[in-house]
Amino acid sequence: MPVTTMMQIDRVYHLAEAANWPAIQRDGLHSAATLLERAGVAGPQRQQLERGQRLEHTTLPNGVQIRDQRPMPAAALSRCLVDMSPADWYACINARVFFWLDPDRLNRQRAACEPRPQVVLSIDATALVRAHADRIALTPINTGNARRRPAVRGAATFVPHPDWTASGWATEAAGLDVRTRPRSHRPVELTVAGSVPDVMRFVVDVQTLKPGQAFVPEAG
Repeated sequence: MPVTTMMQIDRVYHLAEAANWPAIQRDGLHSAATLLERAGVAGPQRQQLERGQRLEHTTLPNGVQIRDQRPMPAAALSRCLVDMSPADWYACINARVFFWLDPDRLNRQRAACEPRPQVVLSIDATALVRAHADRIALTPINTGNARRRPAVRGAATFVPHPDWTASGWATEAAGLDVRTRPRSHRPVELTVAGSVPDVMRFVVDVQTLKPGQAFVPEAG
């Protein structure tokens, strides 16, 4: 029986700072590493923001905002990473754009961003995958959280879309030396390496969330 492909998932969702919405409409979505480069951040500051745990929400010199990484303390990561240092993991996370598959998980992240206003982009997953499949990887866990018995993780946590389509979570299991997840295990995140400059092509709905407001997917 073939693995259920990403093409059969109708929507994925991206939670963005409302302050970044004008830049997203103009320039698309970019990983934190790309945003640092575009803002001209270099040297020790770049090293800390890209390869260290960001403890504070940060506004870059060009006004674009990047979030803190408080749920990923280095001490917790050091206990669950395979063949990577915490610095390597931060760099890996900062090199990708993230989309949720589950609105409930998005709303939990949204609550952690209080009281800042947020924007949710509902994305046509089929069109996004068709355009960027070679840079897409799927994850079986929330890669941005290492609290409360964190799952084992490493580079193999990010399963390239072709591998996931062909064999589910087999490459994750082989790379991390863990039990293979069942094919029914739904991806938690869809990630795109680098940037999605043309993201507005795939947006089917936009919701601006005021403080305290939860995201409700559009009907249909």
